[in-house]
Amino acid sequence: MANVDQWTRNKKIWHYILLILLSALIIGPFIIGLWTSLLPTADISSGNLLHSSISLNNYWEAFTQTPIIRYLFNSLLISFLTMLCQIFFCSMAAYAFVFIEFKHRNFYFYLVLSTMMLPFEAEVIPNFQTIKSLGLLNSYAGMIVPFMTSAFGIFMLRQAFMQMPYELKEAADVEGLNHWQFYVKAVLPYSRLSLYTLAAYSFLSAWNQYLWPMLTTFSDDFRPVQVGLRELQSQETFNNWGMIQASAAIIVIPTLIVLYFGQHYFKSGLNEGAVK
Repeated sequence: MANVDQWTRNKKIWHYILLILLSALIIGPFIIGLWTSLLPTADISSGNLLHSSISLNNYWEAFTQTPIIRYLFNSLLISFLTMLCQIFFCSMAAYAFVFIEFKHRNFYFYLVLSTMMLPFEAEVIPNFQTIKSLGLLNSYAGMIVPFMTSAFGIFMLRQAFMQMPYELKEAADVEGLNHWQFYVKAVLPYSRLSLYTLAAYSFLSAWNQYLWPMLTTFSDDFRPVQVGLRELQSQETFNNWGMIQASAAIIVIPTLIVLYFGQHYFKSGLNEGAVK
């Protein structure tokens, strides 16, 4: 019995050691980047990272000498509007696939799912030609319209809506609720955990886009942060690596906020489910 207990303790110790090592590999680069954002560029170039004075000068210079505030505003606007569009259109499509009977419903759903097998790179040229023909290049609409819905979001919400008791729909029919009233008063509140998940996913996906904004934006007035940061690095006179690291750290902050609140709502949803 003692040998079994000792073996169990050793197993737990090795599990913790492995988790610590994996955490260090994942968090290490972020900590190094955050540390270098507080150091002068001269010390970063010379490799003097441990014996240097830290300050917030790089952050002040990033806000005052670069258009990073404009980049942040552009990304926040694009990501927020994309998130709202995906929540609305994906939930409407998922509702139709679950609660509305129409011919070849399953066929159309599988047709939507089949688009998930197409890599985004295969859609770039058709989407670019469409946006160009509509005159939406170098605009907010050009970066939002192609991503107003997603097959993944439709699939996820359809699965969530299918978990609803069908008695709710029967009760709504008895009460005389139409589809829109049932959708707003019953379906969305019941599936709020899945809606929070889709909101976080769509926001982060839009925030981290690089290829599409790089192809469709030509000025700082519409560039998001990912492309804007790359533009700062590509400028011939921009060799202030401390400021670049500070700009990169600023860009990560909204992502961490979304992940934090997304985790909070996820835990809340699990607790509610356990109580029910």
